[in-house]
Amino acid sequence: MKKFQIHRGVAAPLLRVNVDTDAIIPSREMKLVSKKGLSEGLFAGWRYTEVGGRTPTADFVLNRPEYVGASILLSGPNFGCGSSREHAVWALSEFGIRAIVAPSFGVIFQGNCERNGILPVVLDEAVVRSIAEQVEEDPQQCQVTIDLEHQQLLDPRGRQHRFEIARSSREMLLNGLDQIGLTLNRLEAIEKFEEKLRARRPWLFEF
Repeated sequence: MKKFQIHRGVAAPLLRVNVDTDAIIPSREMKLVSKKGLSEGLFAGWRYTEVGGRTPTADFVLNRPEYVGASILLSGPNFGCGSSREHAVWALSEFGIRAIVAPSFGVIFQGNCERNGILPVVLDEAVVRSIAEQVEEDPQQCQVTIDLEHQQLLDPRGRQHRFEIARSSREMLLNGLDQIGLTLNRLEAIEKFEEKLRARRPWLFEF
């Protein structure tokens, strides 16, 4: 998994409420079990003019030329609600999205982001809207910087916004680890615990 430490990029405002995983990638676009090949179906219901087609909707934010190369999404509350499909995160990742900034996330979606190298940043709705307004002045020049090490987002006007993230999620993203990798990072402590347990309760290991 790609490490997330400091990222600076074009931020695209998609300030809708309750963007569910079926909107992020409709079920008809989930034709693969691989993580690859899903980005074409990202936001297919909004991004294309017809169901199953590939004619771009001109005014959809990710189709607008000023947002080419967007790697950060700004969204409304409850982004990623709905079904638990991990394909939604895979599609975002393959498209090039490295972080999503929103007032809140669907719980399962948020965990899927952290396990797949996308940083979910929770900020107040007023702050997200302020950042979106700044970005809209000139998206390619008014970029956003996110520093996970120091848990800060720097908006285009240079204001710093502190965000919180669980310690284990921060460690996974900073080091590019999945949950297995995170566990293996603590192998020495696990083995010491097992050694003590074996000495104190040997009958647990007699099979």
